Amino acid sequence: MDYLKLKSIIEGLLFLAGEEGLSAKQIADIVEQQQELVEKSLEDMKQDMEQGGRGLQLVRLAGNYQLATLPEHASYFEKLAYSPARASLSQAALETLAIVAYRQPITRIEIEDIRGVKSERAIHTLVNKELIEEKGRAEAIGRPILYGTTKSFLDYFGLGSLADLPQPEMFEDSDNLEEETQLLFERLESSQPAANDPDLEA
Repeated sequence: MDYLKLKSIIEGLLFLAGEEGLSAKQIADIVEQQQELVEKSLEDMKQDMEQGGRGLQLVRLAGNYQLATLPEHASYFEKLAYSPARASLSQAALETLAIVAYRQPITRIEIEDIRGVKSERAIHTLVNKELIEEKGRAEAIGRPILYGTTKSFLDYFGLGSLADLPQPEMFEDSDNLEEETQLLFERLESSQPAANDPDLEA
């Protein structure tokens, strides 16, 4: 495989993996290349980003590589996250929040399996608004992050505890997700501004 193409594929894989990241071995298995070559590619990518003044950096945390923003840009990201234009939650964010509320603790992959679409942006939005937070890591390959709701979630929607969520019968499968989340949608939508922000669709 062409070396530049390999680095391009790895960058795309890391983007899709999001904050959970990927190990060099996982990447090597996917691209069907030697792990040593993958590690060299990752190091080259890291240097390329640093020397090119890119807005992203390649970091290694807990053995996994992931793309991350630069700490020195944090103040700008906070302005974006808390700007008035983003005060309301999109339908995608509401749907993701409903899934987390009822199925917590839950991983991003499990959320996406239920929704049928990528949910990284919606999760990022909810974390920034402190409506959900990391609750640990799952005992699975890659140790994916588990998400759950926060005290701010309860305060924001006027709930005393999770027991105050609209209570359907205990569902045993995800076929009832539409009914389950609709109950929460009605509660959430009545507690926030009516306008949705199309930029938050995921």
